Amino acid sequence: MRRFTFAPSPATAREIEALAREFDLSESEVVAQLVELGLEEVEGTERRVTE
Repeated sequence: MRRFTFAPSPATAREIEALAREFDLSESEVVAQLVELGLEEVEGTERRVTE
């Protein structure tokens, strides 16, 4: 599995932490779900990268 580094702004970090608390998830899981949702959102409007 590939790993990526993400350095959110303080405001974004607080939002991620709040979502993690609200849904009893880790911050990593929240970020993973947000990325997946974002990719689903742009799918169809932009070409997805394939290997």
